[in-house]
Amino acid sequence: MPFTVVIPARYSSTRLPGKPLLMIADKPMIQHVYEQALKSDAQQVIIATDDIKIVDAVKRFGGEVCLTAATHLSGTDRIQEVVEKYQLTDDHIVVNVQGDEPCIPPAVINQVAMNLQHNTQAAAATLSEPIENVDDLQNPNVVKVVSDQQQLALYFSRSPLPFPRDISMQAFVESQAFLPQRHIGIYAYRVALLHRFITWPPAALERLESLEQLRILYYGEKIHIESACEYVPSGVDTPEDLDAVRQLLTADS
Repeated sequence: MPFTVVIPARYSSTRLPGKPLLMIADKPMIQHVYEQALKSDAQQVIIATDDIKIVDAVKRFGGEVCLTAATHLSGTDRIQEVVEKYQLTDDHIVVNVQGDEPCIPPAVINQVAMNLQHNTQAAAATLSEPIENVDDLQNPNVVKVVSDQQQLALYFSRSPLPFPRDISMQAFVESQAFLPQRHIGIYAYRVALLHRFITWPPAALERLESLEQLRILYYGEKIHIESACEYVPSGVDTPEDLDAVRQLLTADS
């Protein structure tokens, strides 16, 4: 099954300026992400960036990079520019791997691409994992998702989802009767969806929750959800995350 991985990488970051180029075990973060993606079954891995410093860094380690416009409001917009430049066909599958996930398992990249291939009713696919503690269920930085019996997403939210009306949050999580799901931010898209996506105005729900995937649902497209086949470590959003990843990858090296 041919698919392409595109890794959006912005230089600007409020909490971690220059994040893609921060060093982890003698390599810039973006190189770790790129090398993990190369271990997947993707036929091509492309880094998409709006910054020449990232372009130069990627060329130094021999990666493939595409310089995109600096005006994109989201990684999805940036990916659409890449697929247009590379003239990928409408039915081709593209996997969006975040540029701040240096420990992304190659198996989950393959999984999300395969899920989209096998679920023709969906225009996109993504992954989740069970939420096992109350803090995560109530944490607005942990995005939750619920799906229907066909594993198609019903809604994504920063609020507890679903909300246990008749029992406490603690009892709900401990009961294991229903496992709330944390959304993992890896996506597979068909190229045709990307071309449609950039024509849609942001949806009110998307702006309210600050969750771009809600635009896809709002405009009537389906997103397939499946539990990740491997544990997916959190990405690097804070200095504390960076320290933890540095310790992990330095120990591994």
